[in-house]
Amino acid sequence: MDEKTARREIVRVGQLLYERSYVVSSDGNVSVRLDDGRILATPTQTNKGRMTEDSLALTDIEGKSLNDRKASSELAMHLLIYRERPEIKAVCHAHPPHGSAFAVAGLAIDQPILSEVILTLGCVPLAAYGTPSTDELTSAMLPLVRHHNALLMANHGAVAYGEDVWQAFDRLETLEHTAKIAILARALGGASNLPPDAIEKLIHVREKAGYLDERARCQACGYLHETQITCATGERPDAQPAHATHGATANGKISLTREELIELLTQAARSGAGRA
Repeated sequence: MDEKTARREIVRVGQLLYERSYVVSSDGNVSVRLDDGRILATPTQTNKGRMTEDSLALTDIEGKSLNDRKASSELAMHLLIYRERPEIKAVCHAHPPHGSAFAVAGLAIDQPILSEVILTLGCVPLAAYGTPSTDELTSAMLPLVRHHNALLMANHGAVAYGEDVWQAFDRLETLEHTAKIAILARALGGASNLPPDAIEKLIHVREKAGYLDERARCQACGYLHETQITCATGERPDAQPAHATHGATANGKISLTREELIELLTQAARSGAGRA
């Protein structure tokens, strides 16, 4: 992507993130890898809804500044993703309320409840907690980036990435929408998972359609363990990455009492009302 187009699209995505309450104040950050390899990124301590095209920071792939704007202190997570995934051209990091609720509750978004999510996003694992803006955060993300297109970060937020800034934003939006549906389904008594044969069909459809390729078969998520799908190396994706956290129990799930669920929903509702 050329720099002029990237500046325009980053500003527009920043506005959408703010308007949809995926970020508040100076939260979150967005970046694009330009055609020449430079990184265009949102500036530090800036409200994403009030950015201008001239306010964006420009760096090299190592994070060295190339203009007079200072990039977000969390640029390191973007650079990690670009290094691990050469095809990725844009990254969106935000704190969407429902997705972040999963992150602070110690839960991954890894249950096969929506066919569209399996087709276009895949499961979203939870990286162990790492202090933002430090190597702790990128170290926790490292084992997960190659086989997932979005991550939750424990007690922090979410990040999604794609081949352009709109795909990155769309994946973040899908993550948040799925988390919201999952929370509502829990309030109604629980969600019904798709059966293994249906999951297998969806995986084959997404590969044929080009939504996700065979690398996504190595996702270390619970729903793949019940299918006959194998990853590109011929191994079943049974092993959990060292820094992946799917919950507090041995099978990667967390049980919530009715009171805990009501409290979680109440907090989410209050947060949404306060931003309306």
